Amino acid sequence: MHISLHTGILLSLILIFSSTTASAQGSSNIPAIIAPSLAPATPAPAPATTPFAAPATLAPATEPSAPVPSGRVPVDAIPPATASPAMPPPGALSIEALQWLGLEANGLVHAARSQVGIAESGVIAAAAYPNPQVTGVAGPQDPRIPAANPANHHRQVTVAQMIENPFMRSARIGAAAAGVEASRASFNQVRADLAALLRVRAFELLQRQEIARIETEVFDLMDDVRRRIKLAVEVGETARFELIRSDAEVLNAAGRKEAAQLNAQRARIALIQLTAGALKPDFVLKATLRDPVQLPALEVLRQEVPAANPEILRLIAEQERTRLRISQERAAIIPGVQAILSNYQDAQYTANMAGMTVTVPLLYQRRGEINAAIFDSARVRETLEYRQFEVGQLLESAWQAYQIAQRRVEMFEGGIIREAELAFQVARSAHRFGERGLIEVLDSQRILRGILVDSLLARFELQAAAAEIDRLRAHYPKEQTLE
Repeated sequence: MHISLHTGILLSLILIFSSTTASAQGSSNIPAIIAPSLAPATPAPAPATTPFAAPATLAPATEPSAPVPSGRVPVDAIPPATASPAMPPPGALSIEALQWLGLEANGLVHAARSQVGIAESGVIAAAAYPNPQVTGVAGPQDPRIPAANPANHHRQVTVAQMIENPFMRSARIGAAAAGVEASRASFNQVRADLAALLRVRAFELLQRQEIARIETEVFDLMDDVRRRIKLAVEVGETARFELIRSDAEVLNAAGRKEAAQLNAQRARIALIQLTAGALKPDFVLKATLRDPVQLPALEVLRQEVPAANPEILRLIAEQERTRLRISQERAAIIPGVQAILSNYQDAQYTANMAGMTVTVPLLYQRRGEINAAIFDSARVRETLEYRQFEVGQLLESAWQAYQIAQRRVEMFEGGIIREAELAFQVARSAHRFGERGLIEVLDSQRILRGILVDSLLARFELQAAAAEIDRLRAHYPKEQTLE
């Protein structure tokens, strides 16, 4: 009887020790997907511990540790989606600095600036007066009757000066000046398009980097799960079927991770291409997808865009140029006058003569040139009317896209992400108590990953819509670009 009492006490101590060990093993965590901080991607040193361990703030201190059923892997919670962004490193480029760099380095901008110089040179040529024409004639003079007059030499100098029609001259100068305004508007259009494209590509790079980070964490998670399941299969606690499913999940996650990293690299190369190689390959952006968007009200934009859109301004200048071209062609019907002065000298005589040459439009009155100018003016006018309407509709469409993206961001930040995090935490707790399988926990985590990716897409669409509105109203950094 005494031996049985000691045996019972020893068995009780063994059971207590086993329960404590199982509880301690249950506290090991599977890395979870961390919601995007939406901070600029910067090279970070590798942490001393696993980067996917859940923070202690999300593990309730009052929650009792439950024993983990045999063959199951405990899954930890997800940090909140509103994590504070990290500080950008020194030397990081802001969106405005990136636009300045691209506007100064891109070859298409330089080509458009050269077109402005060509048009300004055309004004100088249009305002120039025609040069005079000087004709000189000299030669020997032999008499037909030698006894009458001796042989000698003669010479003749003639100066001809074209007197321009003042109406045609003023119309030509005005048309050249309107061409300068059209070239400047085209130059501004190229700059506005490039600035907007740089902004969109910059935020696309930030989005791709965040997606690559999420996919990397998912791959690490699935690889850790597969490793744990493999250990459980080796000791006979889990069926081999679970290992096969985990292998498939790891391969799928590896493919998504590689594709996301390549897409991020492609976005980086696109920015380097737009800046004509002025960016370093390892450049860092001082921006996040959470950067605020500041736009005027829609009514203000409706009045601002038609007055500032470069394409509309170019068509207005083109319309003025074609109108003056009609005036120029009609003024060409007026007869042109050419003044002539001539001096003749030989051995006996000196003669000074003056006269003029008049072009009389008797047989052809430039009807073809006038009609061509009229139809060209009609073409530009109709194009202008259509583009004014089209730009207005583009503004309305971009504004609606901006509103939709803003609503989506509010929905994701207001409840969808939080509900997905809560669903994952519930699945995790149910798995810890043996009420749900590991596949259900992974499904909830996969849903959360998809929601996080969609939230990144919504923020990117918000920034892209704002960039389109700024493009339509030609709002970009102009201070550091040469006019």
